[in-house]
Amino acid sequence: MKIAKNEQIITPEVGTHIAGYGPCDETFRKVGELAVSMLALDDGKNKALIRGDALIGMDELLIDRIRREAAEVLGTPEDFVILSCTHTHEGPHTRTLAERPEVFNAAYVEELVRWTREGVEKLKGNFLEVDTFFYSMKVDANVNRRYVKRDNTAKFFPHCRDMEPLADEFRDQELGLLLFFKKNTRIPVEVLVNYAAHPLAAHAPGLGSHSISPDYPGYLRQFVKYESGADCIFLSGAAGDMFPKESEMGQGAAERMARQLCSAVMLALCDAKRQPERFRIDDPELKALRTRFEVNRRMDNPRKFGGLQPYYRGKDVFSLPLQFLSVGDIAFVGVPGELLAELGQEIKWHSPFRKTFILYGSTAYFDYLCHGNALVSGGYEAWCQLFDSRGGLKLVNAAVDGLYQLKGIDAIPSLPEADF
Repeated sequence: MKIAKNEQIITPEVGTHIAGYGPCDETFRKVGELAVSMLALDDGKNKALIRGDALIGMDELLIDRIRREAAEVLGTPEDFVILSCTHTHEGPHTRTLAERPEVFNAAYVEELVRWTREGVEKLKGNFLEVDTFFYSMKVDANVNRRYVKRDNTAKFFPHCRDMEPLADEFRDQELGLLLFFKKNTRIPVEVLVNYAAHPLAAHAPGLGSHSISPDYPGYLRQFVKYESGADCIFLSGAAGDMFPKESEMGQGAAERMARQLCSAVMLALCDAKRQPERFRIDDPELKALRTRFEVNRRMDNPRKFGGLQPYYRGKDVFSLPLQFLSVGDIAFVGVPGELLAELGQEIKWHSPFRKTFILYGSTAYFDYLCHGNALVSGGYEAWCQLFDSRGGLKLVNAAVDGLYQLKGIDAIPSLPEADF
């Protein structure tokens, strides 16, 4: 396996309106750089590009354009270019809002496309031979922001902070990793991190909500680089209902969360290299696939269809994109919006790959993607959902079908006797 990497700064000017909690939140300061982290992989037969974008999300048509531009420069099919938006609320408007379409930052988006071509051009000639490892562990750094009471009605913790000690809903605490070491050495050169938590640790009241910031993923990249020398690309997992434990508490909270995740990364680097028989990917073959699934419009949406972006207006049935990329026996599933952790876990549970990681806001932005019972219990995420109650199950089924297709099997074969 060969890899090449590049980090492209994409920070807008101070004064830019950001996608905070209001469509016109103006910035008064910059506390960190926004970046697009790009990781190109070459298995000798195929090339792939994985992007981690420090952005709130993007429309499907913009993602298609970026994928097309990157694939053309890298010289690979478009299926092999996949991205994930961290969903920082402290970056520019890169998706169209139904209620305020005028806030879409068209000029910035054009720059983003140009930066895409530049970034891929820069990494093309810098491929390095690597040994590839995976790792997975649980890190107790997030919380489910939905509290479902005994009568199955939901409360939204960000609006009821005094209830946070009661948090007991499902959490996806998996820290998923791909680790790349310079060939035949103990020198780490790249770390891919997948974790599920809204980047809303630093988004504090006052100036904190009017700052340009990558939030904890930005600090994590810095800390991993400082501690290991390796570059770091962060990809958000199924974070629809996942919050940092110290949400909205400022830059200190973002730093503390990043340090906790960085410590886990360092443990993984030690363990993977010392136990290669367990964690090395001996045949990191690249495979890719894109599919679509159909969902029906939610006719009783309390937003009265106000959440629909212009691209989806006038439709009662929506065709939404999924994307799949595998590196050996490790798979990534790109989803079209803010997937709740429960649905992400269903995909992981039913996947035929050794490990499967969800990519948040990867293929489109279709708002929150909830399981059916969330519409029964209610809450903010359910209020935002634009498809009907069976849409979440259709997404899971389509994702699992896509993973089996990518794997090239109809059923999981028998495994050797377990090590009891």
